[in-house]
Amino acid sequence: MTPQANIASKVVFPGQGRVVRAFGDEITFVLDGAATGGKYTQFIDVTPPGGGPPPHYHANEDELFLVLEGRVEFLRGGQWTEGPVGTTVFMPRNEVHTFRNAGDKPSKLFVTTSPSGFENFFTRCGEEFAKSGGPDMRRILEISAEHGIHFPKA
Repeated sequence: MTPQANIASKVVFPGQGRVVRAFGDEITFVLDGAATGGKYTQFIDVTPPGGGPPPHYHANEDELFLVLEGRVEFLRGGQWTEGPVGTTVFMPRNEVHTFRNAGDKPSKLFVTTSPSGFENFFTRCGEEFAKSGGPDMRRILEISAEHGIHFPKA
């Protein structure tokens, strides 16, 4: 078996990775599309108590979550399910979903999206959140739509 062209093995040690802050979360990208030949993105998502995105769906990516720390609840199929540490949750593209930190301490998720590209969305949103005066939420919605992330009406 031969290695794939333009993809090299990589080791990312604790404390390495590119950190982006947006939506109250801290995301540490450990593997992105450049490192995986566009196959997937992997990151660690630290969410404050009560935090989490509104219900949404991804038109472009499947998403896989592994709960590393904290109390995390997942919305899928219109039902909330708490996933204790060690729980894995798969969300296929086009399925409305979300998660929330249901505990009183930060939660930590290890997330994989496939194919890659989610890092570009989150980086652009992080730039908006870093602006003095905070983000322009209309711009956040535009960026989301440009990346195939949609928020259905309640």
